[in-house]
Amino acid sequence: MLPYTFVAIEGNIGAGKTTLSQLLARRLEANLILEQFTDNPFLPYFYENPQRYAFPVELFFMTERHKQLSEHFARPDLFKSLTIADYFFIKTLLFARNNLNEQEFRLFQRLFAVLNANFPKPDLLLYLHRPVPVLKKYIQERGRAIEQNMPENYLQCLQATYLEYFKQETDIPIVLLDLNDSDFVNCPQVFEDILSLLYQKHRPGLQYISLVRQ
Repeated sequence: MLPYTFVAIEGNIGAGKTTLSQLLARRLEANLILEQFTDNPFLPYFYENPQRYAFPVELFFMTERHKQLSEHFARPDLFKSLTIADYFFIKTLLFARNNLNEQEFRLFQRLFAVLNANFPKPDLLLYLHRPVPVLKKYIQERGRAIEQNMPENYLQCLQATYLEYFKQETDIPIVLLDLNDSDFVNCPQVFEDILSLLYQKHRPGLQYISLVRQ
């Protein structure tokens, strides 16, 4: 039996969050929550003009994530005790902190606090850490047109924002999983090593585990 009922998989853009969440949910027969990022009508415009479209893109993401998580936890599946999600609601605030100006972020923060008030935190947060050049390679390989010109410094800033938050979060276990270019899709042992982490009881706070293959 897993010691967790709600596991969130996080990571930078291109880290493999959705793919890993799908693989884990299939193996563990868990409920699966996947972010529907393609539904955001402002996203293509944001990549072209971030300053103009940052607020509407983040506001749309926040409301859609809130709706999705609220509906899931309001109607739990009694036959599946485990839920795996490819995002944690705090992601909303972290991306907003990175993308909004100071005045916009203050307003956004107030809205976020209202929506986040009654949300459960995950029992375990697994963060997939990869160097920015590896993220760029994966982003190019998956071929989403709107992501192809994403600057490396944007990915670096997101990475730094996540890591700064992890230092302050002491209520839940956070496993920062260093993968580098390790492939959990085509290398079964890497996936099994990740899976084994879910069967371990991790202490609250940030922990670092490396699965980098030599």
